[in-house]
Amino acid sequence: MSEIVKITKVAGTAVPIRGNDIDTDRIIPARYLKEVTFARMGEYPFFDERFDAAKKKKDHPFNDPEYKGASILFVNKNFGCGSSREHAPQALYRFGIQAIVGESFAAIFAGNCTMMGLPTVVVDAKEIAQLMKSVEDNPRTEYTVDLESRTISYGGEKIPIELPETYRTALTQGYWDSTTLLRANLDAVKKTAAKLPYMTGFTA
Repeated sequence: MSEIVKITKVAGTAVPIRGNDIDTDRIIPARYLKEVTFARMGEYPFFDERFDAAKKKKDHPFNDPEYKGASILFVNKNFGCGSSREHAPQALYRFGIQAIVGESFAAIFAGNCTMMGLPTVVVDAKEIAQLMKSVEDNPRTEYTVDLESRTISYGGEKIPIELPETYRTALTQGYWDSTTLLRANLDAVKKTAAKLPYMTGFTA
């Protein structure tokens, strides 16, 4: 049986993507939505900004070897706006991103991220500028996003973070993964199902 995963902290290096209103079509171009599974989504984030028509690499933080292996993404305002495609958080997650820190997020994007265990936490403009400068100055800086203490820390710095309490509870208690949660409580699910008329052919 699958184990419920509680996400309380994400630690690692970071990568900055500057700019407001970065929409889901930029995060993952629409042509990749035709794929049947999410298996290859990690190849596609910011594809049209990372590669030219001949698929040669362009200057982009996701191509920069200085940021290779980063697990935390720093962004600005209204990240993930546009269409509600869940492929966008899937692409970032499968690329290796395990938490996103920004000034603000599109609501549907943040919800999609939460439902796959990818925290989206908010800091103010001054603090995201500070975080972006710190990682650009030293890409090997280690950061810790702590959902329980509601902070992001690095070096001697500690910055408060915000996220909706429903999201924080879902992540830290393991409720974000609804499939695993159902499997972990299968006996209770079966008992409830047995009481539902449409599950028993309306014979109960």
